[in-house]
This record gives sequence, C-alpha cells and structure tokens, in this order.
Amino acid sequence: MILQMAAGALIGLGFLLLIWVLAKPAPGVGATLARLDAGRRSQRSATTSAAGSRLEARIDGMRDGIGGRIEAEALARGINLDATRTNLAVMNRSMASHLGLKVLLALAALVWFPIVLSAVGISVVGLPAIGVIAAVVLAFMLPDMTLRREADARRADFRHVMGSFLDLVAMNLAGGRGLPEALMAASSIGDHWAMVRIRQALSNARIMGMTPWEGIADLGKELGVDELRDLASALALAGDEGAKIRTSLMARSDSMRRKELVEVEGAAGESSQTMLLAQLLMCTAFLIFLAYPAIQELGGA
Repeated sequence: MILQMAAGALIGLGFLLLIWVLAKPAPGVGATLARLDAGRRSQRSATTSAAGSRLEARIDGMRDGIGGRIEAEALARGINLDATRTNLAVMNRSMASHLGLKVLLALAALVWFPIVLSAVGISVVGLPAIGVIAAVVLAFMLPDMTLRREADARRADFRHVMGSFLDLVAMNLAGGRGLPEALMAASSIGDHWAMVRIRQALSNARIMGMTPWEGIADLGKELGVDELRDLASALALAGDEGAKIRTSLMARSDSMRRKELVEVEGAAGESSQTMLLAQLLMCTAFLIFLAYPAIQELGGA
C-alpha cells in the first residue's frame, strides 16, 4: 500500500512538473528585468576552467543546459532565489550550474539508491521505497547545504581581509590622498579574492559614473556582506559632509577585529566542549567494556 502511494505521488509530481514547464506564463516587466540581470550576473561571475575530458565536458554541458532551462522557467514565473544567488555570487558560481547539479544529483540518487538496496538483498517496497524518496530529496538539497556552509566561511574570510583593507585606506588618507584614490590604492595591494572583488567594484563604479561608495554598497548587496553596506554609508557621509573618515575607518577596523576575535574564541570553546563530550563517551564505553565480563559472570551465577 505504501509503495503504491509513493509511486502515485511520484507520478503526480512528474505530471505537475510537466504542466509547470509547458504552461509558460507571459512574464511581466519585473520578471524580464530580473532574468536579464541574472544573466548579466551569471556572465560576470562565471569563470573559465581548464579543458577536461570529453565526458566531463558533456556532463558540464548537460548540467548547465538543464540548470539554464530551470533558471529561465523560474525567472519567468518571478522566482528569483535571491538567497541562493547571493551565496553563488560569493562563491563565484553560476545559478545554471548550481541548479543543474541539484537535478543531476537527485537523478543519480533515484537510480543508484535502489540498485544499492537490491545489491544488499533489500526489496524496494514499503520503508525502503520511502528511503529512496528521502535519498532523492537529500541529494537535491545537498548542494544548497554545502553552498551555504562554504559561502558563510568565505564571507568570514572576506570580513577578515576587510579589516586590513580599512587600515590601508586610513594609511593612504593619512598620506594626503583623496578618498576615491585611497580606496583604489588600498584595493590594489594584494591579489586576495576579496581585494580583487573590491577593486572590480570600484573600477565598475568609475566606468559607470558612480561614486566609489555606491560601488561598494552594490558589492555588499551582491555578496550579502552587511559590513560593506555600512562602510558605504560611512563613506557617503564622509564624501558629503567631510567627516573625520580616517578615525572612523580605524575604529571600524578595530571593531571588526574584536568581533572576529570573539567569534574565534566562541568557536574554540564549542570545540573544547565537543572534545570533552567525546572523551566522556569514550571513557564510559571503556568502563562498560571492562565491567561487562564481571556482569556476565554474575548473571550466569
């Protein structure tokens, strides 16, 4: 009964997806602009990789083709996936590649999980059928979970570099440079990916006739880094009202370092607690191992 219900649910889901794909709604202006903007970001964020084997090239092409179709259908219906798009911008990946990977992993789980169950002698009925569905769902969500974890780690790395960037800007301001020149000179020191992204944002802002802090604000919005948007607001005030920006930047840098130190100390404390718990479990298991023969003898007596 459970197998029939699961099979019916899968068939109904397939028909629903088929109708969803074939019934193309007329996209509005907002959806069209979002699709064009997403395409622009994907072209800007995508990086060329080294040529691999033909099989890898075919798999990559199939993945990007499937992901591009899903992305186009989602954008036509006003589904922007802003959180995922922000994480992909941090990792410098395209949305089409990410969506295609999700679909391919789900299909792989749907094919290989029943084969593994059959190989170990388990019939795909009842609970194993539910396990297959759970494996498909987990495989589909796995790229999102991995992407979120990697993006958070990369943002933490960006904030670490941003403290040094603020110190460099303050030093350039102390040397007599103007604010736009100080920002560009500070971002030109080093080839770390965070410095490169800041330098690209400043260069794009200059080409498009925007102020440097507007470019920094756009970068903060694209990467989901609130500290960049706060910095852009402070720089805008300095450019308009002539605030003491050098002192403000140094104070902001010190604040970011103290916050980072607190986070590191908190992570170290959590690791220590985890190690202590693991040691207690090992000691408990060892005591049970030592006491088991005596308990067995008492039970036999």
